Amino acid sequence: MTHTPQITVIGAGLAGCEAAFQAAERGVKVTLYDMKPQQFSPAHSSENLAELVCSNSLRSDAPDSAVGLLKEEMRQLGSLLMRIAEKTRVPAGKALAVDRELFAHEITAIISSHPNIDLIRQEVTAIPAQTDHPVILATGPLTSDSLAESLAELTGKDRLAFYDAIAPIVYGDSLNMDIVFRKSRWDDGPGDYLNCPMDQEQYLHFIDELSKANYVPAKDFEDPKYFEGCLPIEVMCGRGVDTLRYGPMKPVGLADPRTGEEAYAVVQLRMENKEGTLYNLVGFQTKLTYPEQKRIFTMIPGLEQCEFARLGSIHRNTFICAPELLQPTLQTIVRPDLFIAGQLSGVEGYVESMAMGILAGINAARIALGETPTRAPKHTAFGALIHHLTDTDPKHFQPSNVNFGLFPEWEKKVRKKFRGEKRAELSAEAMIVWKKELQM
Repeated sequence: MTHTPQITVIGAGLAGCEAAFQAAERGVKVTLYDMKPQQFSPAHSSENLAELVCSNSLRSDAPDSAVGLLKEEMRQLGSLLMRIAEKTRVPAGKALAVDRELFAHEITAIISSHPNIDLIRQEVTAIPAQTDHPVILATGPLTSDSLAESLAELTGKDRLAFYDAIAPIVYGDSLNMDIVFRKSRWDDGPGDYLNCPMDQEQYLHFIDELSKANYVPAKDFEDPKYFEGCLPIEVMCGRGVDTLRYGPMKPVGLADPRTGEEAYAVVQLRMENKEGTLYNLVGFQTKLTYPEQKRIFTMIPGLEQCEFARLGSIHRNTFICAPELLQPTLQTIVRPDLFIAGQLSGVEGYVESMAMGILAGINAARIALGETPTRAPKHTAFGALIHHLTDTDPKHFQPSNVNFGLFPEWEKKVRKKFRGEKRAELSAEAMIVWKKELQM
């Protein structure tokens, strides 16, 4: 009897869909499990796969930025989600942002109809027993308690948890465009962002009300460990009077074209869909109660009569202590047939989750096909993330976005202004070799 190479992927979010697609494209039969629509996490609402829940932005697309470089490497490796992101993108300046509904719809259609993927809509509550078929666990930051406990039992390590925050979305036609102006930071012309200017008095009143507001109380089991790149606005406010004004409300480079002057502080709104009917309050993730969000955010000039399509919330983010549990191939040390991908592996961000899904899918397929799993070259953004996951001191491990600080030290001194460009050159050279190894 001929052996049919096959793998199992648990979780059909960003990482799970990439993993399933990569393996399926290599001729491997994939069984992909997703608990929706039988069960929904606190942050999910759509039956579609690859649902974006925090923001519709995939961040910078500049090839000399760390995340832009990672995107380019993903494209070279045949990323499905990067291809669909390009197809469903919406204006966002130098960032890659997508219409989240179209994005998820397109991904769902492709995955559901792929001849090598069997999509099963049911919850998996425990890690499958070891077999000769690789398993990829890609259940994301909201992994269920039962599955997380199963993983903890297998690894002998308690899971770690902190909390991600979701920003509100408002309807574009409810904004006061007599106050709100369109401009991207530093760019000439109208730009892709809407901006709500504040003078000093308005800003001080806003942060005063924010500091006195009511928040959703923490549950007994909660011990929030916020990711620095996605802090709730109230946490930033508590760090000092000017923290928000030097953070998400920074006015620098956003002169009002009607006055030619910069405001004391600015709240930016980013387009959520191609039609421009929905806008995200950039950097305004929060744990304020819903009534308080409506009360305080309508104090923002231009949002006095705004209508909310979605209010902000906090959701749990579960991840493993990767330096103690993962190999550079994303296989677990205790069970080489088991891979961990996406945010559960200890990366932070949409793009990073997709990337780890790609690598897990490639390597699970290679094992299923009787081949040796591959390791990402050190001078790639993939390699930088893997280095962070596997070589960080476990006592101080924290999820991270891709950034140039994770890359190898320079062998020769490179001027700061040319470092991004040089990183891109080194990556391009490494990708040529890696793709030959992968026979791409």
